[in-house]
Amino acid sequence: MKRAALAIASVVALSACSSLGFNNAPVTAAPVPTWKDAEANEFIPANQRAASALIAAAGQQIDPSRPLIVATLANINSLEDSSTFGRIIAEQVSGQFTRSGYKMIEMKFREKVFIRQNVGEFLLTREIKDVAQNHSAQAVIVGTYAESDKLVFVNLKLIRPVDNVVISTFDYAVPMDKTVKALLGRR
Repeated sequence: MKRAALAIASVVALSACSSLGFNNAPVTAAPVPTWKDAEANEFIPANQRAASALIAAAGQQIDPSRPLIVATLANINSLEDSSTFGRIIAEQVSGQFTRSGYKMIEMKFREKVFIRQNVGEFLLTREIKDVAQNHSAQAVIVGTYAESDKLVFVNLKLIRPVDNVVISTFDYAVPMDKTVKALLGRR
């Protein structure tokens, strides 16, 4: 009986010690992100403000009742490449245009658009006019991004496809935090 009691006491003592770190401090797990963490992140609002700036700068040159198309943002150093970063910005820009009352065409459900697995919907210069005409789009939103150590620089343009005239443009930068690094595929 004494052996059983001693064994149980040893197990309890070892389990108590295993929950302590160095200097007898309790070991705590990393906090689980919550919706409040996401809400506090400036990434989404920065993209929404950029879309609103494109709309404001375009003024009467775009009609909310006529369709628009948004393309995946391209890496400025390799215009046929993108990342989750480029795809999510396109989605958030499209969402802000929609919330502002503009008719957006969802390209993921359309044919004859240059779509590459894990890259996104690209509208190359030679294809913009054809794709826009096929979907009766009055304008196309395109963009690029460039990475630096501390920031990612983003350029958005609203282009009239009949003559490739830039209607409006907006430049901004987002901090290169761990979330943005993950979206870019960096670790």
